[in-house]
Amino acid sequence: RSWFFDSKHWYLLSVEIVGNKAKSFVEDILTFIILYNNLIPISLIVTMEIVKFQQAQLINSDLDMYYQPSDTPALCRTSSLVEELGQIKYIFSDKTGTLTCNEMEFRLCSIAGVAYAEKVDESKQDDDGDGKAWQTFAQMQEMLRGTGGNELERSVVNEFLTLLAVCHTVIPEVKEDKIIYQASSPDEAALVAGAELLGYRFHTRKPKSVFVSIQGKTQEFEILNVCEFNSTRKRMSTVVRGPDGKIRLYCKGADTVILERLSQNQPFTEQTLLHLEDYATEGLRTLCIASREIPESEYQTWSAIYDQAAAMISGRGDALDKAAEIIEKDMFLLGATAIEDKLQDGVPDAIHTLQQAGIRIWVLTGDRQETAINIGLSCRLISESMNLVIVNEDNAHSTKEFITKRLTAIKNQQRTGEQEDLALIIDGKSLTYALEKDINKQFLELAIMCKAVVCCRVSPLQKALVVKLVKKNEKALLLAIGDGANDVSMIQAAHVGVGISGKEGLQAARSADVAISQFRYLKKLLLVHGAWSYQRLSKLILYSFYKNIVLYMTQFWYSFFNNFSGQIAYESWTLSLYNVVFTVLPPFVIGVFDQFVSARILDRYPQLYNLGQRNAFFTKTAFWLWIANALYHSLILFGFSVILFWGDLKQSSGLDTGHWFWGTSLYLAVMLTVLGKAALVSDLWTKYTVAAIPGSFVATMILLPLYALIAPLLNFSTEYKGIVPRLWTDAVFYFTIVLLPIVCLSRDYVWKYYRRTYQPASYHIAQELQKYNIPDYRPRQEQF
Repeated sequence: RSWFFDSKHWYLLSVEIVGNKAKSFVEDILTFIILYNNLIPISLIVTMEIVKFQQAQLINSDLDMYYQPSDTPALCRTSSLVEELGQIKYIFSDKTGTLTCNEMEFRLCSIAGVAYAEKVDESKQDDDGDGKAWQTFAQMQEMLRGTGGNELERSVVNEFLTLLAVCHTVIPEVKEDKIIYQASSPDEAALVAGAELLGYRFHTRKPKSVFVSIQGKTQEFEILNVCEFNSTRKRMSTVVRGPDGKIRLYCKGADTVILERLSQNQPFTEQTLLHLEDYATEGLRTLCIASREIPESEYQTWSAIYDQAAAMISGRGDALDKAAEIIEKDMFLLGATAIEDKLQDGVPDAIHTLQQAGIRIWVLTGDRQETAINIGLSCRLISESMNLVIVNEDNAHSTKEFITKRLTAIKNQQRTGEQEDLALIIDGKSLTYALEKDINKQFLELAIMCKAVVCCRVSPLQKALVVKLVKKNEKALLLAIGDGANDVSMIQAAHVGVGISGKEGLQAARSADVAISQFRYLKKLLLVHGAWSYQRLSKLILYSFYKNIVLYMTQFWYSFFNNFSGQIAYESWTLSLYNVVFTVLPPFVIGVFDQFVSARILDRYPQLYNLGQRNAFFTKTAFWLWIANALYHSLILFGFSVILFWGDLKQSSGLDTGHWFWGTSLYLAVMLTVLGKAALVSDLWTKYTVAAIPGSFVATMILLPLYALIAPLLNFSTEYKGIVPRLWTDAVFYFTIVLLPIVCLSRDYVWKYYRRTYQPASYHIAQELQKYNIPDYRPRQEQF
């Protein structure tokens, strides 16, 4: 026993078995034991760690969360957070690649104030107000061949399509006589594919040039400089020298940043903005396209600045951004593009179910406001009945004033009893001001009052700041979910991080606690696995405290009878093996296999998730009730055993029963009581439960006499010498180990019956529905 509890041996053993990870783990266990003076047994901590690991493995092996098209299973990368999956209050989600498929398709474009589409609806074939009706891609190609349009429109269309084919970092790969575009972003590949569709085919990239086939003729464009895209700039520029020898700046990016850098007297801005609104309303991702011709002298001056910035060792990124600012000005707006990114399957149902479970969902996206609102409506985050609170201000004062006014108005409405569902929409610029110290509390209060929150045009840093703001001021568990490298900071800022194994690499999935392949799997991860894990671990911890207190408090009561001499009631090794062998299986099986309701019921009644959010299973009251129950059981067990064995019993041989006869009888009565308690609190009986609870007692009744026979022969433990024939043939022994557990557990059984019959909790009713398979005639979303 001294070796078993000796830190030196555990330390060396851990290093030998697994290495430093186990060494740290064992040291933590031993520190915990030393701090609590061995009152909390090592088995509780070890069992919890094993149970959490097994629960993580169950998540990994769940076939319902396996995505066959990409051969991607769910992965739980840490076992320390499985119970927190059942207590999530806020979800922060990226949009592109998380709610959507991240499979971009070039759909529409606006060039020189004219909207183009592959097919034009009848409603859009008429003039749209300026005498410019929507046109098809076929009409655009006819115009390029010289059969329609004027010279200005033809030159703008040519410049627009050339920009799409040249301004990018895409690498072409030829596979089976077909060009496959490899790009860091699906948007870029979609734009290049769109240019190819319209006759501008990019086919070769060399270190300093690209080759584009335009109307069947290959032209070379020399790439002079590339100002790469980042989340701060929200745009990308390429400086090229065309076949005509002229230097041009090609730029594509978000409308907010492109429009700020245009020259005066733009002929197509107003019409392009109207088209952008139309595209965004349809939920399409939009980009503005602009260019300008750069004089040779200006380029030479700027090139020296750019080269100097590129040569810097520290602060290179900021220097390159400042250099790009110099050249990205006085541009001419050519038009805009619209790319479709469809929602993933099951997203609307998942979001609606999670909202029913009481989880607040915040979408943080880099898309423009109209696109984000449309996607919010499509995925049922925002409903038609919701009142939209749109924050779209240009400065800090206006933002603060707007938030304060809306907050006051909403509070006044609530006082008068007029309460309505709200959705908060805020853009990146306003969010920058809203996150400042003097206003962030008011912003958070307003956001919490809203059922849904959508933040548009946000940077990765702003995503993380929003999560940290809620984390700091709200006593709630947060979950962040994303698919790309730009979501990593947000994922790491939340309590629980979930990564989508998508098309933008595995940075998010590898930095997250859990990796899934589709957003819809989040519903089962939280509402089923999370709810189960929280309830199982709560029951495991409470039961582990209970079973140890029942045993060791009988020893405490005995100390009043032995004049605190240190004499123990039980044989030493039997006492040590109580947690390690004889009662190790019940808490393990409860922690891994128990289900308070089935997955079907949890999906049908997502409101049951509120039990975890309220921490209903592991409250201070519940803890002290379990402790009080353990003390009561220990007192009953010890008191009745003392009464039964008062003055020591005489056996038929004329000998006294003796100390170890009484101690072993009490030990087995304690064990049968705690196993009976495990049976009472188990909600699901499987073959593992049968093996753990009745099986543990059967195994004990076989192993204990074998130990009592062998140990004295080996001179290993002499306390049990000759006890087997006296103990296992005595009727008093069997009477004791049957009567005492019945007396103890009768109160528990009556209380359980009364509670479920007259004061049922919500999950008790759900258990009845499950047990009797009562049908539910509520309409389900999949019927519509």
